[in-house]
Amino acid sequence: MRLVQFTKRSEPGGELRLGVWREDGRIAAATEAPSMLAWIEKCENGDFAASNAALAESATELYAFEDVRLEAPLLNPQKLIFVGLNYYDHAAESNMAVPQVPVLFPKYANSIIGPEDDVIIPKEVTQCDYEVELAVVIGKTAKRVSPEDAMDYVFGYTVINDVSARDIQLSEGQWTRGKAIDTFAPIGPCIVTKDAIVDPGELDLSLILNGKTMQNANTRDLIFDIPYLISFLSRTMTLVPGDIISTGTPPGVGLGHKPPVWLEDGDVTEAYVQGIGTLRNRYVRES
Repeated sequence: MRLVQFTKRSEPGGELRLGVWREDGRIAAATEAPSMLAWIEKCENGDFAASNAALAESATELYAFEDVRLEAPLLNPQKLIFVGLNYYDHAAESNMAVPQVPVLFPKYANSIIGPEDDVIIPKEVTQCDYEVELAVVIGKTAKRVSPEDAMDYVFGYTVINDVSARDIQLSEGQWTRGKAIDTFAPIGPCIVTKDAIVDPGELDLSLILNGKTMQNANTRDLIFDIPYLISFLSRTMTLVPGDIISTGTPPGVGLGHKPPVWLEDGDVTEAYVQGIGTLRNRYVRES
């Protein structure tokens, strides 16, 4: 099942709604919760699949797809955790050693935008880069869970573009300021519930820049897989419903090209993950 957050195009800035993106393309407004986060929290102690099926059955207020504006499927997760250098070939193209433990960094709610929002490149940034990633949405409170049990704590999956300011990231000895920039975490277009993805470790993902394929890989190439990441993180921090873990990007980022390819005003990226969909965003340089 594909879950979305949306507003009506006829009411710009209007009420944010939770919806089910149906197979016929229409959006069914759900009344069981006021937001995606509230719905995930409501489902925590039950059966995700059964709860989502009941949600879909109760959502009878239908909208044509062209009449809605898709927003970020989650706006205020408690934690937005990114994993760096989690594909072997991406570590190589970055001229960095293959990590022995997951490389982690945060982004915050200020970075989150949706599939119809523009990424704003600050005046100070000269090396803006793209990174398509599969992201995991946590559905149950997790503390010290084993890799064997980790998938029981997953609610679903989405697509994230880990937009990065390489000039800031690689010149300061730490990554957060070059990563957690306003609008630098596009998310969407939806959250696909766990039951709809047979094996998240076997998904194609790609990124197209202005019509040209720049990244093309499969999650089977992850260094640290999803069960390991959930278990590793939960050893020292409690994961709660709505937390997002973005699992890393494959090779082909702008930094890895010779010469490097940096995002500029007017560029458009299409970040795709199999079974979820395409996250499309335009880039606008701050005036």
